[in-house]
Amino acid sequence: MAQYDTRLTALAHGGGCGCKLSPAVLHELLAGLPMMQAFPDLLVGTETGDDAAVYRISDDQAVIATTDFFMPIVDDPRDFGRIAAANALSDVYAMGGRPIMALAILGMPLGKIAPEAVSAILAGGASICAEAGIPVAGGHSIDAPEPIYGLAVIGLVHPDRIMRNSGAQAGDVLILTKPLGVGVLSAALKGGGLGAAAEQAAYAALVASATKLNAVGAELAALPQVHAMTDITGFGLLGHGLEMCRGSGLGAQVRFDALPLLEGVADLARAGVRTGASGRNWDSYGSDVDLAPGLADWQRDLLTDPQTSGGLMVAVASEGADAAMDRIRAAGFEQASVIGGMCEGAAHVAVI
Repeated sequence: MAQYDTRLTALAHGGGCGCKLSPAVLHELLAGLPMMQAFPDLLVGTETGDDAAVYRISDDQAVIATTDFFMPIVDDPRDFGRIAAANALSDVYAMGGRPIMALAILGMPLGKIAPEAVSAILAGGASICAEAGIPVAGGHSIDAPEPIYGLAVIGLVHPDRIMRNSGAQAGDVLILTKPLGVGVLSAALKGGGLGAAAEQAAYAALVASATKLNAVGAELAALPQVHAMTDITGFGLLGHGLEMCRGSGLGAQVRFDALPLLEGVADLARAGVRTGASGRNWDSYGSDVDLAPGLADWQRDLLTDPQTSGGLMVAVASEGADAAMDRIRAAGFEQASVIGGMCEGAAHVAVI
């Protein structure tokens, strides 16, 4: 009788939580690619580290293309599939578009994971795509040393409603739609020791946040006072905030006390729970961040905490912030908060 490992995260030696190559490494790797000028209909490419590529096919329609996949951050295979699918779809929403179909990307270590678990991963991903109103229209699978799953997603957007991460304006306020802390909760669950009740609550909070679709992004793109948008994933709040600053040629201020956090995350962070990716993120871009005097290490860790299927960060003119918040709250993002704003100056983030 075949023996299968029932803990998906035990097979993912590299760790989950949407960990990525650092922005600096990515910039170096992408530097040699053909310049966008050779492709005038490529409206969004690699130049600002945006969430997806966008290609114009007519005056009133453009195609959004993205892919995202990672190793398990939870052991339940169906939940892993759901989280990975929501995470991949988020890139289309962050560009202001709506997805139309997805292709599955699957790598599984043959003989180590039960076929039923693989089916559950695929079913979980398909269920989130069904929630988004799109099919999983195909895909590709390989035998891999570690389990990976995700999607390639195609979406559509009007060229005039593309939401880049580079369109922020001085004076814009910054709204964060989801609470932070997915990485910390994932690390706590892997480490054990929470106790049965606390573990159950932490797991439920992680899955509820990571499987909530960022579909409100398409609605926000229709508001003329929304200038820029990105989703918060593997580089953490500070990393993706810096991408917005660099693309827009501006600075940003973030108020730590305004940041929404998943329940229990602050206590876990104070107790020293963190991911390895949090430290790597800080090493990668910390030189471009000004931290308020007295800010504790655990607070910095939350600012760099890698999010899997995190929320949208939206730059909107101050006079349009209430309308944007109304849309966001109506979509069920109860912890959405104004966390700071954009300002003139060098591309950096100041945490106050």
